[in-house]
Amino acid sequence: MISEYGIVLLYFILGAVFVGIAMVAAMLIRPSHPNPIKNSTYECGEIPIGEPWIRFNVRFYVIALVFLLFDVEVVFLLPWALVFKQLGWFAFIEMILFVVILMAGFIYVWRKGDLDWEKPKPYIAKLEDLVVGKKKTNQ
Repeated sequence: MISEYGIVLLYFILGAVFVGIAMVAAMLIRPSHPNPIKNSTYECGEIPIGEPWIRFNVRFYVIALVFLLFDVEVVFLLPWALVFKQLGWFAFIEMILFVVILMAGFIYVWRKGDLDWEKPKPYIAKLEDLVVGKKKTNQ
């Protein structure tokens, strides 16, 4: 007799086999007509300029992650709002605490400056600026 874990393993194996069969079938059925236009980088109908492997600013990812974090957290408010009257004061206080923690995180990200799109360039001191008592000379 197969145990409960064996049934789960069987489902994983069947799922992997199904995905493998679907991938092989798609590879055999699909048309393949590569050409330079199809292999070029797609930029909304514009002709690609420069190399496709460029370094993106980290702020794109930070803003996306912060958005996802707060978006998922706010989704928790909907089920609570639907059953608010049945839960009572304890659930109300818990949700107030949840919103306060959420706002504290938002204020932290805001104060840290991660939501600012354009950050001022940092001042990088030169060695001459750090040496005390050295006079600047014009050359």
